[in-house]
Amino acid sequence: MNMHSHPTLAFWTDDEPLECVSRLPEAPNVVTFTFQAPSGALFAYKPGQFVTLELPVPGGPLHRTYTISSAPSRPTSLTITVKAQNASLGTRWMLDNLTAGMRLKATGPSGSFSYLDHSASKYLFISAGSGITPMMSMTTHMYDAGRDPDIVFVNCARRPSEIIFSERLEHMASRITGIELAWVVEERDPYRPWTGYKGTFNQLILGLVAPDYLEREVFCCGPEPFMQAVREALYGLGFDMDRYHQESFHAALPDTNLVPEDVTLDEEAKAEVECAVSGVSFQCAQTETILNAARNAGVMIAAGCTFGVCGTCTVRKTEGEVHMVHNGGITDEDVAEGYILACCSNPIGKVTIDA
Repeated sequence: MNMHSHPTLAFWTDDEPLECVSRLPEAPNVVTFTFQAPSGALFAYKPGQFVTLELPVPGGPLHRTYTISSAPSRPTSLTITVKAQNASLGTRWMLDNLTAGMRLKATGPSGSFSYLDHSASKYLFISAGSGITPMMSMTTHMYDAGRDPDIVFVNCARRPSEIIFSERLEHMASRITGIELAWVVEERDPYRPWTGYKGTFNQLILGLVAPDYLEREVFCCGPEPFMQAVREALYGLGFDMDRYHQESFHAALPDTNLVPEDVTLDEEAKAEVECAVSGVSFQCAQTETILNAARNAGVMIAAGCTFGVCGTCTVRKTEGEVHMVHNGGITDEDVAEGYILACCSNPIGKVTIDA
């Protein structure tokens, strides 16, 4: 008999609790907890899946769902990385109370947000805040395979010090050529120079970080308003939304003026645009922008970026409805007064503009 034979490999099932073996602070109010199976079982799951933890908070157990931030290519442990918001009772309890040696009931893994379900030669991962966790799992899994992947990895945060996993991702990207990182922050940290992108995610940044975005399979995770902005940016640029996948555990926000509903434009439907100044009228498809349709009809409207950023193509709309998805090139006050950006407005029905 071979004295060095190994026991049969067993995989964890949620009949067994998870034991916390360590905790690691990642960023302000962000901690990674590492779990192992008390029996020594290994973990099998798809990168991007989640587990649901039963948290013994005062007043009764809470069930909270967290994406697994580790990868199944490293199966001896399972990590979740949590970010506590002001109102997050469960996550706050974990940050204050969960320590090595404690055991939690868990169910899962489950979920269908994984690159393994959507095979492609190129990927674009777009996340904000703790939405980076499934992207970390998927990127680590591809990295561990030892081949060069083709990933453009975009993460948006308030400031550089709040980008979770930045050092680990930069380390992986330094050892293979197939990971392109892009950090987008709203403001820099005091006394620390910042040479990445500044602002909020928009079509302009998308074109800079991934010029070949039309060829990529897109995975997106973050707060609902962020994912809405990503959807709108991709849709407005003609992206095939069948290749867009998102993960969110948060209910959609109630309808407000700040979060426009997705509008599906009908390729067959015709619209009519009347240019009051030049006296030209023309028909076009709803899916065509007013700027393109006007130029095809011989009406020149000044334009700059054509991304909805610069505001050069602002015209006044005096009649009708448009669907406008812009990137900050027009103010709410201008919109209230009837102005639109021709480069990113689609006419619905009959529209009259001062052009």
